[in-house]
Amino acid sequence: MPPLVRSAPSVALLGYRLVLTLAAPGLALRLLREGARARERLGLAGPRGALEPRAPTVWLHGASNGELASARPLIERLLVRRPDLMLVVTCNTLTGRALVAGWNLPRVAVRLAPYDYVWTLRRFAARWQPRALILIESELWPNRLCEMARQGRPVLVAGARLSARSAARWGRLPGLARRLTGAIRFLSAQDAGSRDRFAALGLPGNRIGPVIDLKAFAPAPAPDPDELARLAPCLPRERTVLAASTHEGEEVPVLAAFAARYRADPGARLILAPRHPRRAPEIAALIARAGLDHATRSKGETPGPARPVLLADTMGEMALWVALAGTSFVGGSLVPKGGHTPFEPAAGGSAILHGPHVANFADTYAKLDRAGAAIPVTGAEDLAAALAALDGPEQSRRAALAQRTIAALRAEAPGPDTLVDALDRLLTAPDAKDPCNG
Repeated sequence: MPPLVRSAPSVALLGYRLVLTLAAPGLALRLLREGARARERLGLAGPRGALEPRAPTVWLHGASNGELASARPLIERLLVRRPDLMLVVTCNTLTGRALVAGWNLPRVAVRLAPYDYVWTLRRFAARWQPRALILIESELWPNRLCEMARQGRPVLVAGARLSARSAARWGRLPGLARRLTGAIRFLSAQDAGSRDRFAALGLPGNRIGPVIDLKAFAPAPAPDPDELARLAPCLPRERTVLAASTHEGEEVPVLAAFAARYRADPGARLILAPRHPRRAPEIAALIARAGLDHATRSKGETPGPARPVLLADTMGEMALWVALAGTSFVGGSLVPKGGHTPFEPAAGGSAILHGPHVANFADTYAKLDRAGAAIPVTGAEDLAAALAALDGPEQSRRAALAQRTIAALRAEAPGPDTLVDALDRLLTAPDAKDPCNG
C-alpha cells in the first residue's frame, strides 16, 4: 500500500506532540537506566533474523500480561488461517515480553513497544514493514494510530475498552478524538458500553463490529504443579479465600472480613494478591493493623496457624493462587477501577465474589449474578457474610454454575475468527483518506 498524500497535522495532534517533546528529557534519563532495552523503545532493536524476512507482517500491540493473554486465541487463529503472515508483538513491560516469548509460537517475534514519537515509530515501521496494526483493549496512542494511517496501514482494535471517565477525557479533546477514531478501520469492543462510547466519540457505525470479549476465549493458565503440591497443605482449599488483584482502598474491607472469618475459624486462610506488588510494604502495615500476621511470598515464606495471610507480592502466579483458593474475591470492584476478569477464577473452579464496580466486564458479571454463579458485595460486612456462607459444597456449586454460564457465553458469542475475517477484509481494502492530517 503506498503512503497517503500528506498535509499539515491538526492543532490537536501538534499539541500532543509538543507535550511529548517536553517529556523527552525525562524519558532520556529512563532510557539510560534501561541499557540495551532502550534500543527496542527507540524502534532500533529487533532484526528479523530467521523469521521469514520476506513474509508480510502484522503488528499486534498489548500493554502487558493481561492484554496479551487475552490476545493469544486471536494470535493462534491468525497463524493458522494466514500461514503467509508473521507477527511482531509489542508490549510495554518486560513481563509481557517474557510471556509472549514463552509461548514459542512460530512466526511470532516480540519486542518492547517503541515510544510514541513519530521518529521512533517510523524506524520501527521501516524495520518491520507492518501491513496492519492490531491494538488490544485501550492502547490508543495518537502518534501510533496516525503514523499507521499516514502510511495507509489499517488499524484494528480488538477487545476495545473505554470507560466513562476515559470517554469524558477524550470528549474534552474533540479534534484529537475525531482523528483517532478516524484512524480506526475496525473496532470490536469487549462490552456494549465501550462500543457505544466509541460511537459517541465519532467512530462510524460501519467500522464497529460485534462485541467480543477476548478474555472469554483465552485458555486458563496452568499453575506450577510443584508449588501447588508444596503449598496445598498450608492452604486448605475449602478454607482459603483469594483476594485477587486488589487496589488501594480494597485491602482494608477484605482484611476486616477475613479477620471476622478467622476468629470464627482459625483454620481459615487468606491469599492477598495486590494488583501492584510494589504496594507490599503498605499492605503489610494494613495486615498488622487488622490484628493479623502474614507470610510474604517474595521472601519464600509460607502461611500457617500463626500467620494466616499470605501476601502474594509477586507477578505471574495468579493461576497458582486460584488453584489454592475455594473462594475468590475479584479486585478492582470495591473501588471504581472497573473490576478485573472473572474468567480465571471461574476456570479454576473457585467461587466468585465481586464488588459493584465491574464496568470492564459488565455483561459477564450480570450473567453470572443472574445465574447465582457469583455473589456481589458492597463492603466488609457483605464480604464477611459471604465468606461465612461459602462452605465447601456451596463453593463447588457456585463454581460449577460459573463454568456453565461462561461456556454458554462462549457458545453464543462471536469469537476470534470474526476478527481474523475483519483483518482479511482490511488487508485487501483500498486505502482510506488519512484522518490524522488536514
